[in-house]
Amino acid sequence: MQEHYYELSVKVSSHHELYADFLADTLPVGFEEVNDGFIIRSEEELETIVWGLEQFTEALQKALHENIEIEFEQKKLQNSDWVESYKNSIQALAIDKFYIHPTWTDKHPDLINIAIDPALAFGTGHHPTTAASLRAISKYVKPGDKVLDVGCGSGILGMAAMKLGGVVDACDTDSVSVENSIKNAKLNDLEFHSIWEGSASNLSQKYNVVVANIVADVLTFIANDLKKALAGDGILVLSGILDKYEKKVLRYYQDCEIIEKIAQDEWVTLVLKTKESKEK
Repeated sequence: MQEHYYELSVKVSSHHELYADFLADTLPVGFEEVNDGFIIRSEEELETIVWGLEQFTEALQKALHENIEIEFEQKKLQNSDWVESYKNSIQALAIDKFYIHPTWTDKHPDLINIAIDPALAFGTGHHPTTAASLRAISKYVKPGDKVLDVGCGSGILGMAAMKLGGVVDACDTDSVSVENSIKNAKLNDLEFHSIWEGSASNLSQKYNVVVANIVADVLTFIANDLKKALAGDGILVLSGILDKYEKKVLRYYQDCEIIEKIAQDEWVTLVLKTKESKEK
C-alpha cells in the first residue's frame, strides 16, 4: 500500500444523478455520493477525472441550455487515515420499518435490520429516491408477494422486500450492480429468487409489486414492460423522478392511477395501480 492517496471532492449545483451516471460509467475507481456531490479516492492523482468532469459539464450545459456550477478540491492524504475516516462518516438510517446500517455498527433491537456496507456508487438508503422507495415497500409489500426490483443497484430494495416476506426477482443492465446485489443479499442471509443482468422485457412471471428506482427518462422507455409485469391488482412503485419531470413520466402511465405520492426535496416517488385493477 502506498504511503499517500488522493481525495477529490466534487460539488455540483444540479443534475446530481446525471453526474453519478457519468462517474459510474467512466471511473476506473469507485466514488462516494454525498449531499452536494461526490468524493473520489485513488492512489493516483485525479487531474484526468477533473478534466473529464469539466468536459461533461460543458456538454451538459450546451444540451440543457442552463448553467451548472461545479467545484473541485483535491487533497493528498495519509493512506492509513481514510478507511477509519470513511467509516465514521457513514451513519445508520431508520426508514419506517427498516434500519439500514453498515456491518461495523450495531443492529437496531426493534426494527428490521439490513446490513449494507456503502459500496461507492451503490445505494444505501441515504438518497431521497431510495428512502422513498423503502417507505413504499414498507407499506405495500406483504408476506408471499412476488416482487420485481428493476434496476436493483445495491439490492437494498429487493432485500427490504425479502425481509417482509416477499419473493424477489431483480435485474440491472449493469453487471457490477448484479454482483453487488448478490453479495449484499448473502451478507444478510438472503437470496434472490432470480436475478439477472438485463432488462424487464418479455417476462412470463407476473408480480404483486414492481419497483423501479431509476431515472425519469428510463421510466418512460420501459413503461410498457413494467406494466406488463404487474399482476392484475399489482402495485407499481416508480422512483428516481425529479419533480419537474413528474408530468412527463405520468404521460406514459395514463392507464394507471396514483395511489400515493412520496415527495422529498426535489424528488418524487409514485405508487400506481392500473385503472382496470382499481375498477374491480
